[in-house]
Amino acid sequence: MQPALHINGVTRRFGATIALDGVDLVVQPGEVHALIGENGAGKSTLMGIVAGALKADRGTMQLGGAPYAPNNPHDARHLGVALIHQELSLCPHLSVLENVLLGAEQSHLGLINVARSRERARELLAELPHPEIHPDRKLRELSLPARQIVEVCRALASDARVLLMDEPTSSLQGADVDRLFALIRKLAARGIAVVYISHFLEEIRQIATRYTVLRDGKTVATGDIAGVKNDELISKMVGRSATGLFPTRTRNTTGDVALSVCDLAAPPRLTRASFNLHRGEILGIAGLLGSGRTELVRALFSLTTPTAGTVRLHGHQPEATRTSTAMRVKQGVGYLSEDRKGEGLSLSLSIADNLCATKPEYKHRAAGILNLERQAERARHWIRELRVTASSPAQLVRSLSGGNQQKIAIGRLLHQEADILLLDEPTRGIDIGSKADVYDIIARRTEAGCAVLMVSSYLPELFGLCDRIAVMCRGQLSEARATADWTPEQVMATALGLD
Repeated sequence: MQPALHINGVTRRFGATIALDGVDLVVQPGEVHALIGENGAGKSTLMGIVAGALKADRGTMQLGGAPYAPNNPHDARHLGVALIHQELSLCPHLSVLENVLLGAEQSHLGLINVARSRERARELLAELPHPEIHPDRKLRELSLPARQIVEVCRALASDARVLLMDEPTSSLQGADVDRLFALIRKLAARGIAVVYISHFLEEIRQIATRYTVLRDGKTVATGDIAGVKNDELISKMVGRSATGLFPTRTRNTTGDVALSVCDLAAPPRLTRASFNLHRGEILGIAGLLGSGRTELVRALFSLTTPTAGTVRLHGHQPEATRTSTAMRVKQGVGYLSEDRKGEGLSLSLSIADNLCATKPEYKHRAAGILNLERQAERARHWIRELRVTASSPAQLVRSLSGGNQQKIAIGRLLHQEADILLLDEPTRGIDIGSKADVYDIIARRTEAGCAVLMVSSYLPELFGLCDRIAVMCRGQLSEARATADWTPEQVMATALGLD
């Protein structure tokens, strides 16, 4: 049987940077093949070449045994290869039907057949039913999980033989992940080959049968996923032992109270939250997507206005309903958004501009004149301190890997000298090596006396890093308890409202 996709010796340079250096990949029909590696390993570049967005400098590709060299993404889709990006490439102002059939409309003599198009869209949407989705509904009205489902259906509309999925569950949880996995298995049973990119090894084990590891633009390992342990995979990905992922630190819940919250509410998602956060402590917030976790940290940072409750910072009690984000920054609060590209960074600006955004370096503050030399100097300091892989402070943030972008987003809070950090999914969408670096950064800040409130969907990092954990369920926050007093099963039961 011919492989569905056969990549041999593919190389790609960007100037002096070698992004891919002789990559090999073989994916069989009906196989779910995990492509794993750190950010910057070459996964996105390889997927861009397969999807027709980039051209390889050298190497060959075959699709079903035939030579394959798409000229552009439309050509790749026409040939049966569809890429589902982590950052969804949909049109919010169009309807679900229009998004699903975008570029694959049912037409005759240049005229779209609305009835046939609607029927085709309904058939595709029936593959992955979701209560929010209706063909006539505008995409902007849907939640992120529902939009992800529309993106998958759009790929199916092109009759894909090879489906490339880049972090497809990054916006999904619980039942939505189960629905997506059920669909992937159904597609594989039809003979569709799926290349699945994810940083979650537990997730890969659930859905993939084989794997390929990229490191520094090269294929370093491939094999059956059932025949390799997680520590071995991580070691292959980062080129070093996986031990010591979480830094060793003294558990601390006895420092002065830096942040005290009582009965904070910001309906409809956040109905009640009370807790104390101590200096030198990491307090983890667990819970399902949509439970109110993000609304909690946004209310604390005054991005949304609470309707009730009190917030004390270092013993002072400004009214929670009369504060502003600018006031929170002045009070020493730093916020890291879960939406790195949409809110956490300005991708079109430089590293220096992003790092100094909330604490600019001025020559003449009254005149608003920036000291660009000083900003570049501080940026170089943080690039070294955070181990960011970058050419200079002037490099545009959009050109960095996801892990390095996340370090810049966190670095902005450090440059701001925030002593209360509100971190929403601080390691979402970054590789194992970058996660270890972020964990180390967070631990070092607590050793310096900072107080950290960390929202995470990834239970291993909550248990590996946090002093205490509280769980959000349907807008209500549980009592915070020492991490040792929880088990993962108890956290999940509480998040589901079963405990």
